[in-house]
Amino acid sequence: MGIEPQPKERKSRTGADSDLERRFPIALGLYVALGLLVWFTMGEEKVLIHGRPVDLRLVPLIVIGGLALRTVLARSAERIRRQNGNGG
Repeated sequence: MGIEPQPKERKSRTGADSDLERRFPIALGLYVALGLLVWFTMGEEKVLIHGRPVDLRLVPLIVIGGLALRTVLARSAERIRRQNGNGG
């Protein structure tokens, strides 16, 4: 049998938290940049949804907005876990 590899040491809880806090504004900035790219590169074609004309570029913007909302909610949940002392 082989030698088992040693597990990598995990960052301390405070190190992981500061890393998440540092990456959060970067993530939101990338969502904004992606939304701007969608807005300025897609045409203004309309599609019918339930009989109403809807701007086609709104569809990916709604998806990107949902991902951004999920990111914000995940950060809020992590902050609540830290305040309660559960950590996970």
